[in-house]
Amino acid sequence: MPKSLAYKILESHLVEGDLIPGKEIAIRVDHTLLQDATGTMAMLEFESLDMDHTQAEISVQYVDHNILQTDNKNSDDHKYLQTVCGRYGIHFSPPGNGISHQLHMECFGVPGKILLGADSHTPSAAGVTMLGIGAGGMDVAMAMAGYPYFLPCPRVLGVKLTGRLPDWVSAKDIILEMLRRYGVKGCVGKIVEYYGPGVSGLTATDRETIGNMGAELGATSTLFPSDENTRTYLEAQGRGGSWVEIHADEGAEYDEKDEIDLSTLEPLIACPSSPDNVIPVKDVAGTKVDQVIVGSCVNSSYRDLMVVSHVLNDRHSHPDLSLYINPGSQQVLENVVANNGILAFLRGGARIHQCGCLGCIGMGQAPGTGHVSLRTFPRNFSGRSGTRDDKVYLCSPETAIASAIKGVITDPRDLGAETAYPRIQDPKAYLINRASIIYPSDTLREKRIIRGPNIKPLPRMEALPDVLDAKVGIKVGDNISTDTIMPAGSKILPLRSDIEAISRYVFGSINPGFYQKAEAKEDMVVIGGENYGQGSSREHAALAPRYLGVRVKIAKSFARIHKANLCNFGILPLIFKDASDYELFREGSNVIFPSIREHVERGDTEIPVEVDGKKIMTILNVSERQRQFILAGSALNYIKAGLSKE
Repeated sequence: MPKSLAYKILESHLVEGDLIPGKEIAIRVDHTLLQDATGTMAMLEFESLDMDHTQAEISVQYVDHNILQTDNKNSDDHKYLQTVCGRYGIHFSPPGNGISHQLHMECFGVPGKILLGADSHTPSAAGVTMLGIGAGGMDVAMAMAGYPYFLPCPRVLGVKLTGRLPDWVSAKDIILEMLRRYGVKGCVGKIVEYYGPGVSGLTATDRETIGNMGAELGATSTLFPSDENTRTYLEAQGRGGSWVEIHADEGAEYDEKDEIDLSTLEPLIACPSSPDNVIPVKDVAGTKVDQVIVGSCVNSSYRDLMVVSHVLNDRHSHPDLSLYINPGSQQVLENVVANNGILAFLRGGARIHQCGCLGCIGMGQAPGTGHVSLRTFPRNFSGRSGTRDDKVYLCSPETAIASAIKGVITDPRDLGAETAYPRIQDPKAYLINRASIIYPSDTLREKRIIRGPNIKPLPRMEALPDVLDAKVGIKVGDNISTDTIMPAGSKILPLRSDIEAISRYVFGSINPGFYQKAEAKEDMVVIGGENYGQGSSREHAALAPRYLGVRVKIAKSFARIHKANLCNFGILPLIFKDASDYELFREGSNVIFPSIREHVERGDTEIPVEVDGKKIMTILNVSERQRQFILAGSALNYIKAGLSKE
C-alpha cells in the first residue's frame, strides 16, 4: 500500500506499537532541542535520571527566550545551562546567537530524522523534512536519556498544493489560510503533510514558516518532501552531504485530504486575539497601527528580512509607529549585512534587536495601552505580548512593512503601483559562522556545574491517594492557552527553574486570587472547556499547578502536549462524558473522586465523580504507561522507581 511521507518516517523509527491512528506508539528520537525557558527544568529532570551522557545523536540547548538580563536570574540560568551541557555532552548555543528553530535548520537539520523539542514550534523543522514534534521538557529529558517518545499515532492530513503564489503573497498567507479553514483545534492529533506541484515553488524557509505555525492548528507536526529545494538549502549551508531525497509514495493514501490553489490566495491577517481569527487584509485596511515587528521564530529568515529591506529602501517608516526587526540568527543578520540589506533598516527608522524570541513571549517590545501591533509572530493570545487587553495582529512580512510605511494596516498589493515585488533568492552559499556554538568535548565534561540561586530542586510529588476530596479552584472556557495558565513575560519567565516562585502567577492574568486559594493547602480541581491547554509546550502549566495542589483537570477536550504534561506530573486529565455536565461545576464546588486509585489501577476508562453531591461520569483516555505515571505521582517518580530495581 502506498505510504505517506509521515508514515514512512514514523515506521523507520517505530519502537513499539502499530501505526493505527489513535493507538499509542513509541518512536526513536534522533535529535533533541531545548530552549532556555524550558531547558533549566528539563536539565534538572535529566540530571535526576543519573545518566552520564546524552543518548541522542545530537542534543542542543539554545538560549533564545530569556535573553533580557534585568537582574541576575537569566544570566545565572544561562551559566548553569552552559556548564551542565558541557558535563553531559550537549551542544550549547549562547544568548544572541539565534532562535532555536532557525539555528537547528541551519546547523543540524537532516531530512528523515525525528527531532523532539521542548518547544511547541519544533515542527519548524519541516523546512528540511525533519519530523519535528513539540513536547514537554520531561519527555525531552527522557529522550536524552535514551527512552523512546510515546504519543498517540497521528492521523495524516494530506494537503495538495497547486499553482504559484501571486506577488505580495507569501508562505505566511498559506498557513493563515490553513488556520482560516481548520482553526486552532482542527488538526489536533494529525500530521499535516503537503505535497503536489505547488510545493516546488516553496523554499526551505517558506516551508519552515508553514511548519512553525502548524502548531497553531493543534497539529502534531508538519512535513514537506525532501526535494531539490531542500538540497539547495543544505548545500548553501555547507551541509549538502546531509541531503537525502524523501517523499510520499505515488498514490499515497491519507486519512484526510485538502487542496490549496496557491494562485488564488491573497494577503491574510489574524486579528486579535487568536491565530485562527483570519480575514483578508483588505477587510481591515486603514486601521491605525502603532507598532510593527518583523521576526521571531517564524518569518525571521534571510528571505523575509530581505523582502522587508527591499520594500523599505529609500523610504522611512511612518512617524506614528515603531518598527522593530528581530533576526532569526546571527547567520541571517550577517548575510543580510553582506547583501546590503541593513542600510535600509537603519535609514528607514527600524530598531534592530538581538536574535531571539523577544516580544513574542512578552520579553520586551510590549505595545502601549490600546495600541495596535502588527507582528509576523506565530501567536497573538490575549496578554501574551506583555500588555493586558492588547490588540495584536499576525501577518506576513509583506503586509507588515507595507503597513509600517503607510501607518495603517495596508494590503501590500497596494504598493504594486510604486514598488516592484522583490522576489528574493537565497544565497547560493550562505556566509557561515558557527563559532558561537559550544560543541561537546572531554575537557568540558570535567568542569563543574555552576548553579546560581535561581536553580531550585524539583518539588516532591506524592503518589495518587485512594480517594480525592477536592475543591474547584477555577472554571474556565474554551481554547484556554498555556499562556493563560502559566504566563510568560520578562517578570515571570526568569523564574522557570524556581517552581515555588513561579507558582504564584498561575492563572494570574484571569484570576489573581488563585494562588491565595492554594495557600489553604487543599487538593484542587480545574474545570475547562474545549481545547484546554493549547499553545506553548511549557510544562510549567502542569508543574506549577501541581505544586499548588491541583490533582485533577476536567475539560471537554485537551490539547495534545498539555495532556501529556499533565500525566507526566501526576495530574488526572479527565474529559466530561456528557459535555453538559460542565454546567454543574462552579468555583468552590466540592468534588469527590471515590476509589480513584483503584479505578486508575484497574484500567477503567469511566471515572465516577461527585460534584456537590451529584454523581457524573468522566472519561480517562490515557495509555497504560501514563496511568503508571499518574499512580506514581509523576513520570519521574515512576522512572526512578524502575531504575532503583535494576
